[in-house]
Amino acid sequence: MKDEDIFDEMWGYEECVRSPYECFNSWFCDEDPTRLRAKQREADTLFRLTGITFNVYGRSEAEERLIPFDIIPRIISGSEWFRLSRGIDQRVRAINAFIHDIYHNQEIVKAGRIPLEMISKNEAFLPEMIGVQPPGGIYTHIVGIDLVRTGPGDFFVLEDNARTPSGVSYMLENRETMLQMFPELFSQNRVQPVQNYPVNLRRSLAACAPNRTKGAPVVAVLTPGIYNSAYFEHAFLADQMGVELVEGHDLKVENGRVAMRTTRGYTPIDVLYRRVDDEFLDPLNFNSDSQLGVPGIMDVYRSGGITIANAPGTGIADDKAIYSYMPEIVEFYTGERPFLKNVPTYRCSEPKDLQYVLGNLAELVVKEVHGSGGYGMLIGPASSKKELDNFRAKLKARPGNYIAQPTLSLSTVPIFTRNGLAPRHVDLRPFVLVSPDGVQVTPGGLTRVALKKGSLVVNSSQGGGTKDTWVLED
Repeated sequence: MKDEDIFDEMWGYEECVRSPYECFNSWFCDEDPTRLRAKQREADTLFRLTGITFNVYGRSEAEERLIPFDIIPRIISGSEWFRLSRGIDQRVRAINAFIHDIYHNQEIVKAGRIPLEMISKNEAFLPEMIGVQPPGGIYTHIVGIDLVRTGPGDFFVLEDNARTPSGVSYMLENRETMLQMFPELFSQNRVQPVQNYPVNLRRSLAACAPNRTKGAPVVAVLTPGIYNSAYFEHAFLADQMGVELVEGHDLKVENGRVAMRTTRGYTPIDVLYRRVDDEFLDPLNFNSDSQLGVPGIMDVYRSGGITIANAPGTGIADDKAIYSYMPEIVEFYTGERPFLKNVPTYRCSEPKDLQYVLGNLAELVVKEVHGSGGYGMLIGPASSKKELDNFRAKLKARPGNYIAQPTLSLSTVPIFTRNGLAPRHVDLRPFVLVSPDGVQVTPGGLTRVALKKGSLVVNSSQGGGTKDTWVLED
């Protein structure tokens, strides 16, 4: 695909700066490149000193890496964001209604909109959640919707993250770094704030406390521990919210409540923001070998003694095979046409779709149904014949484990290089808070950028970086 066919968010299709970038471009043209290079080094140093890192699994080299950060912001107009947030709100409401339905009456299955086997044979479906009514009726308290852009008004949802979406700490640190290094830019551009996310998160979680809660709800963050790839974020959010960061061994079930160990003894918890996967949450109900969870927590949860955010079993909503049904899901539960488009998706579990995928593998992106982080995927146009042949064998062996999508012409955003600005492909993960009070979409989100020229893979685990995302006040 030629560069002139790719939409650049700063320049569009022509050599003319788009309106959201006009103020920034005037500032950039007056800046000394030497100063900007120094600022980029300063940003790298800040990230290193703050400890903004992530772990890479399955590699022989050093596990811990610095998150690459680019100082050129991604800028979205207020009118663009209004349309996006409207679509995100609709989609998140539909996801929550879908999860409630499949664990209760399964009306969408009865209506023939989704095959029963997509639910019953889905490894993310938890029978233990059947009939469970979470406090406030909320299953997905924190959601991350991954978006890509292909044109001025063309946004697609790439995937839904309804289990434990990560990356919000990078969004907040990116903004803090930019405010510290370029305060003049924020006085010249009316950028909507994201810094109040931790306050909003705690308020949203507290609003989901069980009915039996007395006084101010006690909130805590459950982490698998320091070796988890997102441990920095767990500690960061607990600190920013002013709540305790706990591990499984800090908790126990006592008098029908989940209590955490403190210097004053054990204190009951009302809301637990867990960053532990379902399988390891409760060794009495799930994986008996787990040392990360709390024995008996599911029994307390089912009795209404604690709120778990996000609810167990929400993973079925970010299954990539279920994703292909999202237009039907949105319409079924909201009665509206989806405001945000899905990427056309081939389900390899269906013989007709599998035949098409096998015959057009070099043109498609293939993903594992339960995959994440860019692992286990194939980007056909960037793959060798040997890689294509190997993946073709995987597809034939386990077709139900994969979906395929066309290769989209992802938009680009400039990054700062030694030779000036250069376009790189990006995606966007806005963060959404859900409570009985409603849906709140943080204005901005995490922009992930493929730092390698021509690459479409933006995941940090695969060499991508991040940049600050500005939503302007129109």
